[in-house]
Amino acid sequence: MNNDTATRDLRGRTALVTGGARRVGARIVQVLHAAGANVVIHCHRSRDSAERLATQLQADRPASAAVVSADLMDIGQLSQLVQACHDRFGGLDILVNNASTFYPTPIGSMTATQWDDLMGTNLRAPMFLAQAAAGELKRSRGLILNLVDIHGMRPLRDHLIYSSAKAALIMLTRGLARELAPEVRVNGIAPGPVMWPEGGLDDERKAEILNRTPLHRAGSPDDIASAALFFATGAPFVTGQILAVDGGRSIGW
Repeated sequence: MNNDTATRDLRGRTALVTGGARRVGARIVQVLHAAGANVVIHCHRSRDSAERLATQLQADRPASAAVVSADLMDIGQLSQLVQACHDRFGGLDILVNNASTFYPTPIGSMTATQWDDLMGTNLRAPMFLAQAAAGELKRSRGLILNLVDIHGMRPLRDHLIYSSAKAALIMLTRGLARELAPEVRVNGIAPGPVMWPEGGLDDERKAEILNRTPLHRAGSPDDIASAALFFATGAPFVTGQILAVDGGRSIGW
């Protein structure tokens, strides 16, 4: 990605968004596509949702969206995912590591399987996908965006493994920014209360969270997608940084 000037125009650029079929990932896909990017929507078990999203985007701009299925826990599939971007659109300019698993692991009941899953999706996959994409991103002078979490900076009760994985992802973001400079920028977005977790929270817990958020409201996927667009188009001199998009939640505890 050419970073000589800040522009909102991503025409001719290609973005790969992991977990891009649903929720925040889907909105990031839509916003980057609206700015002109070709998009590769990664999915694992949400193929139908990914295909529906791609069809909607193709209706607006033909030959601008592709769907690629891959198990991010299988390192052997990661280079194939990057190759698919090259084969479909000629390269890769923006990698958004959005795919994640999230569930409680209270102390005393944690298992090795939970550790492998949460560390795998939230840390191992972004690390090895970044490694697989490094060559393409260096050639395009591109960008890696990692979706971290404010709970990588302040742990969430009963989510010890998840919080630890996101803390490590923050360090990985900063480390990659040094390792891949000067060709590739690497930054992170740390959402706060933007979408309630699947499975839901009771109204009392939601009210408690929002009461501790200085803006006293939840955010939306648009807030995260706008931050992604900022890093992609308006921050050519920013790397190694974590932007909290959390309504002040990280300072309002």
